[in-house]
Amino acid sequence: MHVAPHDNQNKPIVDADDPTVPLNYFNIVKLTRGQTFEYQVPGYETCIVPATGTVDVDVEGVAFASLGQRGTDVWDGEPEGVYVPVGAKVTLTCTTDTETFIAGARYDKVLDPFDVRAAALDKVQYGSDDTKTHRKIKHILGQQYHDKVGRLLVSELFTVGQGGWSGFPAHKHDTDRKDADGNIIETRHDETYNFRFRPNHGSGVQILQREEGKAGDAYQLMDGSTIMIDKGYHPCAVMPGYEMYYFTILGGLSQRSLVQFFQPTHAYQVETIPGIKDMVAKFK
Repeated sequence: MHVAPHDNQNKPIVDADDPTVPLNYFNIVKLTRGQTFEYQVPGYETCIVPATGTVDVDVEGVAFASLGQRGTDVWDGEPEGVYVPVGAKVTLTCTTDTETFIAGARYDKVLDPFDVRAAALDKVQYGSDDTKTHRKIKHILGQQYHDKVGRLLVSELFTVGQGGWSGFPAHKHDTDRKDADGNIIETRHDETYNFRFRPNHGSGVQILQREEGKAGDAYQLMDGSTIMIDKGYHPCAVMPGYEMYYFTILGGLSQRSLVQFFQPTHAYQVETIPGIKDMVAKFK
C-alpha cells in the first residue's frame, strides 16, 4: 500500500492494471529545460499536472503551451492541468525544470483534450483549527468537468495551518452498493495519493482500517510517499509543526461521482466539522 520515496526514473509508480489499484495510474516525470518525454496509456484517461516548473503539452497534435506556473514546491502558486483522452500519444517539452504528475483512471471511451488553468480551479475550504481538520482542496478535474471526463477525479489537498487530520471522519469507497430503496450509498473508487511536507523533513501517518471494530495498518508518510488505497477506512494525519499536501487520484469503477461511506462509529462527527458537507458534494 505504501511506496517509499524513490527516484522512479520517469517510470510509472502505479502502472496500468496495478494489482492493488487497477483503476488508477500514476507517474512522476522529472525533466530539465529542453528535455522531452512521451507517453501513451491504452485503456486509461490521464491528467498532466506540473508539481513544479512549466511544460508545453502536445496531445495528438493539440497544443497546450506553458502549463504550470509553480516555482520551488507545490505551495508556490496554483496547480494547472491538461486532460488527455484514453490512449492518446502525449509529448511533454520542459520549458523550466519540472516535476510533473501524471494521474490516470481506467476508461473505455475517447473524449476531447482540454486544459484547466489556475483561474478555473474549483476550491473548497473546510474544517476548523478547533477540530484539527482545517483543510483546503483545489480540484483540477472536479465537479465542473463532469461531462468532459470519464471516471477520473484529480485534486490537491493542503493542510491549513500545521498539524491535524485529513480524511476524517473516516470513510471508505471500495464497493458499489445501494440501500433497500435503491439509493447509492457507496461507490467503488480506487485512490492513490502522493504526499509532500513543509518543511520537507516533516512526516505523517496513513491509517488503513479494513474492517469496523478491528485494528488496521498504519504507514509512516515521508516527503514523496505514495499510498495506494483499494479498500477500507483511510484517515491520515500530519505531525504538529508541519504542513502537509497530497496529490489525489480517484478512479471510479462504474461512475465518476464519488459516494463516500462514513465509518458508522465516527459518522456523527460529520455534524461537528464546518463545511465538510460542501467538501463531500464537490466530489460528485
